[in-house]
Amino acid sequence: MKRNVFYVFVGIIAFLEVSLLWLAIDTDNALLIQVGFVVGVILVYLARRTVTEVIEDERTSLISEKSALRTLEVLWIVIFLLSLGSIVLSFNRPFLIIIRGSPPPPPAELPNFGIFGFVQLFLLCLIIFLYVGFRIYYARKYGEYESDEE
Repeated sequence: MKRNVFYVFVGIIAFLEVSLLWLAIDTDNALLIQVGFVVGVILVYLARRTVTEVIEDERTSLISEKSALRTLEVLWIVIFLLSLGSIVLSFNRPFLIIIRGSPPPPPAELPNFGIFGFVQLFLLCLIIFLYVGFRIYYARKYGEYESDEE
């Protein structure tokens, strides 16, 4: 399989994973997306082994290392900011009333912990976009797109 065909295959797998997530939410079946995600990762791994072109050499390794490092540097700041905001919001919630023995607030006032999954999904998408952005930047900086022929 050619490298670009592999990337198209990965895109199709990602689209199927999003569709499976939608179905899992619609049917209220978390196991569906969990099993589907593992199967998707295995399919991508098996497809990567069939690529006939060179996917990684010394230059692409350097680009990947630098991109991963920059992604982590930006991401820890984003996660820290979200955590600080969550701390402020959680101290303004009525949980302190529950601890003191007052009657519990109505269910509408309790925080929706389902939003936590969306925050995690947002962070995972942010990781991917940051990595791709840094990968493009370092690929241009270190000349991955230049021809090696003279």
